[in-house]
Amino acid sequence: MATAQNDSSVPIPENQSHPKQCQLAAEEGFDYSQRGQWLRAAILGANDGLVSVASLMMGVGAVNHDAKAMIISGFAGLVAGACSMAIGEFVSVYSQLDVEVAQMKREGRTIENPEEKKKEQLPNPTQAAVASALAFSLGAIVPLLAASFIGDHKVRLGVVVGAVSLALVLFGWIGSILGGTPVVKSCFRVLFGGLMAMAITFGLTKLIGSSGRL
Repeated sequence: MATAQNDSSVPIPENQSHPKQCQLAAEEGFDYSQRGQWLRAAILGANDGLVSVASLMMGVGAVNHDAKAMIISGFAGLVAGACSMAIGEFVSVYSQLDVEVAQMKREGRTIENPEEKKKEQLPNPTQAAVASALAFSLGAIVPLLAASFIGDHKVRLGVVVGAVSLALVLFGWIGSILGGTPVVKSCFRVLFGGLMAMAITFGLTKLIGSSGRL
């Protein structure tokens, strides 16, 4: 009787795995391409707002030491860029919507699918326009805030470059995490492109301004 009790054991499921292994397996099985469309729009909008407005402000700062002129130009770039992104995204997604609806009609799938299901599957131009405008504004606000409280011209330019660089690295890191891509490559690519855009804009504007033709 004692021998029987000593020989008894608790069965261990063969499929039981370490939690970290299960997590890695789940991540490997996840299709990151499903995030491609909205991730591209969000990262592109925020990065475009950050780099465009920062480069515009750096260009103005290259020939004008007035903080007010630099900030006003950045604000104008934020409004113009957000409107441009929203209109461009709305037109682009609406064209995509027209193509998909026409294709559904050709295939006879318009009557078969319920209206709510169609709305979920088809792209939403208004949603895409609002998201693009918000993403652009989110990126553009960084250099504006960085330059708003600095009086010295050289310090202001340095703070703008530093703040924009940190934001570029952050956007690259977020994009790599959401997209499942290498972090270092993504951050370096975004940072290098942004710094190059600011440097080229600053250099060319400085060159034209110092030539005395303006």
